[in-house]
Amino acid sequence: MNDEKRYIAVDLGAESGRVMLGIISADKIRLEEVHRFVNGPLEQNGSLRWDFSRLISEVKTGIAKAIKASPEIAGIGVDSWGVDFGLLDDNGSLIENPCHYRDGRTNGMLDAAFRLMPQREIYEHTGIQFMQLNTAYQLLSMRLSDSPVLAKAKRLIFMADLVSYFLSGKPYAEYTLASTSQLMDMRSGAWSQTIFQKLNLPLDIMPEIVSPGTVIGTLTEKMAKEIDCPRIPVIAVASHDTASAVAAVPSEEKSNWAYLSSGTWSLMGVESAAAVINDKTFAYPFTNEGGVDEKIRLLKNIMGLWLLQECKKHWQKQGIDLSYNQLTALAAKAKSGSASIDVDNSCFLAPGDMPRRLNDYLAKTGQKTIDDKGQMVRMILENLARKYAETINQLEDITGTRLDRLHVVGGGSQNDLLNQLTADATGKIVIAGPVEAAAIGNILMQAIATGRITAISQARELVRRSFTPKQYRPQNTPPKKIL
Repeated sequence: MNDEKRYIAVDLGAESGRVMLGIISADKIRLEEVHRFVNGPLEQNGSLRWDFSRLISEVKTGIAKAIKASPEIAGIGVDSWGVDFGLLDDNGSLIENPCHYRDGRTNGMLDAAFRLMPQREIYEHTGIQFMQLNTAYQLLSMRLSDSPVLAKAKRLIFMADLVSYFLSGKPYAEYTLASTSQLMDMRSGAWSQTIFQKLNLPLDIMPEIVSPGTVIGTLTEKMAKEIDCPRIPVIAVASHDTASAVAAVPSEEKSNWAYLSSGTWSLMGVESAAAVINDKTFAYPFTNEGGVDEKIRLLKNIMGLWLLQECKKHWQKQGIDLSYNQLTALAAKAKSGSASIDVDNSCFLAPGDMPRRLNDYLAKTGQKTIDDKGQMVRMILENLARKYAETINQLEDITGTRLDRLHVVGGGSQNDLLNQLTADATGKIVIAGPVEAAAIGNILMQAIATGRITAISQARELVRRSFTPKQYRPQNTPPKKIL
């Protein structure tokens, strides 16, 4: 069709990356996967790192495939997980591979930070949930260890924006991605000078913050030659993958809805007109991160399907290679309510033998250990659903609004058992899909940046027209707890 516009979305996850071609017409959006690749940490000099040269190579391969499939491209956008970053030297070169957020260098850094600045004061400035993997504590660990790399650094760039920098040559920090760092004042949308001063962190290395939907520039001449393509516009989308995913939630404006971006991490929340920073959000705790359309994503980070992913990897190493569908089918046949775990316990944060750590947790809490794989998967999914129910209750308490539906997007939206358990535990209608929400939101923000779409409401209407979600209604709903 003559009115079609085509965009390339580079969507980077902690487990896999993908390059998607998005086609937007007057009434629909279509998505075509052109390249997918495995992502994950590598061990390097005793630490967990991201293999950035391989990541860039895969991205260039994907862009080249997309252009071969559709030569006329209106833009390229990149989104990724949050908190991780690369450091550039005087010449604008990456000094070393970016460190992985699960690396042990941040162990003890929360306490170290609280000795420099009271916890409640940090929250008052940033509104961010305390997690040792946050950028603030990664930087603090480098500063306290007198890191020569930090001393040499002239610019810090977050992961998705680092990929865009290598494509365009333009350094920046896109607002939604920068907001995950716990270095931003979420009321003003600027770097918090107080945080940098009290933690003695280098403010001068931080790049300019730009809004989602900003045209940054074009592919550099060198990059365009390498890929063999025109100098396509590079667009700062909602660079944090959850922000892109929330942009693609097929919600109706008048409904009271929450979202759950379900993948390696589960991020559950609501859109808010302003940051909500008070004693209640501090105590629960909730985080305030940047969103699209000048909104704040008031949410909670939950460990998510990481526990299941790590179990699957461990069993695979033992020669038992079961797909996620097979594991979920085993869980569906397993006994309900076998054990109770805190899915967010810090003992589950690092990679490794997850079945052993789950059983260690059960033993320490006086519960029976589990040998059956289906039973262990069922335990993980049931306890995730319980955490979702707890989080929904807290959101309703904070906002004073009864939420009537939960939109689940991302890879986890394909898990029928988890979706039904979530509907049962929360007592809410669960609407699952689209699966590739981050890539869709990425493309929608490019379309807004280039004038193809005028507003996020129009973008969400396109999603509703283009993808058919699956609905789950509560069946066995537990009584609601009074907070």
